[in-house]
Amino acid sequence: MAKRRTPKQSGEDLLIADYFKPIARHPGARDLVDDAAYLTPPKGHELVLKTDAIVGSVHFFIEDPPDTVARKALGVNLSDLASKGAKPAGFLLTLALPKDYSHDWLKAFARGLGAMARRYDCPLLGGDTVMTPGPVTISIAAFGTLPKGTGVERSGARVGDVIVVTGTIGDAALGLKLRTDIGAIHRWHLDARLKAHLAKRYLVPQPRNAVAEAVRRYAHGAMDVSDGLAGDLGKLVLASGVGAEVEAKRVPLSRAARHALAVDPGALETILTGGDDFEVLATVPPKQLAGFMAAARRARVRATAIGRVTAAQGTRFIGFDGEELRFHRASFSHF
Repeated sequence: MAKRRTPKQSGEDLLIADYFKPIARHPGARDLVDDAAYLTPPKGHELVLKTDAIVGSVHFFIEDPPDTVARKALGVNLSDLASKGAKPAGFLLTLALPKDYSHDWLKAFARGLGAMARRYDCPLLGGDTVMTPGPVTISIAAFGTLPKGTGVERSGARVGDVIVVTGTIGDAALGLKLRTDIGAIHRWHLDARLKAHLAKRYLVPQPRNAVAEAVRRYAHGAMDVSDGLAGDLGKLVLASGVGAEVEAKRVPLSRAARHALAVDPGALETILTGGDDFEVLATVPPKQLAGFMAAARRARVRATAIGRVTAAQGTRFIGFDGEELRFHRASFSHF
């Protein structure tokens, strides 16, 4: 009897089998051998859909470790799910690789992606791999679930709400500044530990999915802080038809950011407008504030009240001297 031939796999098939099949553990992924995946939300729930891309030399440096690039690619999407109050359910990956990519790079990328997926219980469901003449580009479409009708939108803020933000603000923007402005290193007099903290916050977001339920239970409006606190708060209040007032002295800062600000007051604009924080920005009614804060503590996520929602449209940031701050550019924008 003639031996049956096994169809030869393409390079793309082998790449998927070697690096991504091991991290696609959801049954709907069909071991990544089909052209589509299947995802059924729990009964009484609806899907929340989010997609974000990161591009080499735009959102990360080409020389960045590939495992951190992968963590950032998934993390920026998880952050948006958190701000909607959604629980991660899975994601699709589109990976565009230049012709000179190495298997060592891809192996480390898959390792970082798998670690992030396991940590946040957000499995790979499928996707696509292609070649590109340009830099590495990673696009992720993430899916979350929440009980029907409970999603929190940026248009939900109401006059009188307390403005709350998780974590600390400005670290990632300062970390980027350290890599693009050699003068900042000398101005800020940071020791190795403080520099490492800022660098890490830029490299790898810390999405606050642990507070997703608290956002859903207590917040009127929410979004994640990706393009800068000042700019994103402006987007939130514009969508809600309200205004906001924030005191800069109440904005939570890390030790590294406080140190930089103490020796370089001009760093305040970078902190408030620089972006890449990937924290949750929420507006919470005063009567629900204690509940939100308690839930954040149980989730081991720092949360800080920084201002209030006002009837007068627009945003006002009040500086340490009591005067209103004016920014050259309130938000990062690609265009």
